[in-house]
Amino acid sequence: MAGPSSAPEPKMDSQDLYREDMYTDRRVGTIRVLTPVKSDGTPDASRPTSYVGQAQIMTPAGALPLSFEIEAKTLAEACEGFADGARMAFEETMKELQEMRRQQASSIVIPEAGAASALTGQGGLPPRGKIQIP
Repeated sequence: MAGPSSAPEPKMDSQDLYREDMYTDRRVGTIRVLTPVKSDGTPDASRPTSYVGQAQIMTPAGALPLSFEIEAKTLAEACEGFADGARMAFEETMKELQEMRRQQASSIVIPEAGAASALTGQGGLPPRGKIQIP
């Protein structure tokens, strides 16, 4: 029996189902085609097909995975729009990484000279707790 503090049960929405097909050129990346389907698995022409590109960009820190939507009505259009989508996703990812680095750098707190040795008596870092030794 599940109590009020248990995790919610994941429930599929039978009115918002998609069939997923993957296409790749085995060099640059993949395109996921999400075709809307009815609950019986037949195509649902009342909803648009979605195209999602996936690629990896090599950086000095290793492979950076990219995933991005491609505005297209056909697989051929999605192939044509792949490069632009990947470029935009890369630029957005790099901006987010720069912002994260900026935030990380601004959160570094450097203690006053001599403060560490005065608090610990050993020249190390001050204690991490909220209790301060006078």
